[in-house]
Amino acid sequence: MAPEADQPLSTPTGEPAWKQRAVERSTQAAKRRAEQRVERFLDAAQAIMAEKGTTDFTVQEVVDRSKQSLRSFYQHFDGKHELLLALFEDAMSKSAEELRALAAQQSDPLDRVRVVVQELFEISRPDLSARQRPLFSDFAMRLLVSHPAEMRVANAPLLALFTELMEELEEADLLRSGFTARRGAALTMQTVMFNAQSSGQEGAHPITAEEIWDYCANGFTMDAPTS
Repeated sequence: MAPEADQPLSTPTGEPAWKQRAVERSTQAAKRRAEQRVERFLDAAQAIMAEKGTTDFTVQEVVDRSKQSLRSFYQHFDGKHELLLALFEDAMSKSAEELRALAAQQSDPLDRVRVVVQELFEISRPDLSARQRPLFSDFAMRLLVSHPAEMRVANAPLLALFTELMEELEEADLLRSGFTARRGAALTMQTVMFNAQSSGQEGAHPITAEEIWDYCANGFTMDAPTS
């Protein structure tokens, strides 16, 4: 049976096409298995953190919970720090998606920023484990000091969202003169998250999401919002 006209007999490098297909199929299968193993480690770590309410766990606990080997763990992660970083990046990415969906429910650009600021403040607070995916407050603070480049990568999805929202304010002539959208996004996001992660240190009168919004809004808008 003659090969179909659109099926080349060899690749540009001269390697038989059937061989390349076989290798690609094998590589894809190995990649899927690796992804499944990684997910099992991540799920195990998440379950342990949910039970303990802290990131204070050992690699061996994760290995035992995942029912995989220590050797397999170190094939995918350098150690606990890299595992926590993966969990943190995943949490930040998912939170950005959820906040974007929340913002989309608002028609006014200022209201979109408001709901994102207030919700980010709430989910970043360390004392709301019952309603939030942990944002690893203690780990995030350590990461900011010891691995700032890794922190920037983890924060990229949130920063992208805030930048988009600030660009919408700019288009609506609501962004303060001389302020760039990205600068406003970074300052607002950092203000919200730092204060949320420090929540509880103000004694009997902790900062609220409404106060954070009022402070941020009056910092980056042309005129103070009325609501």
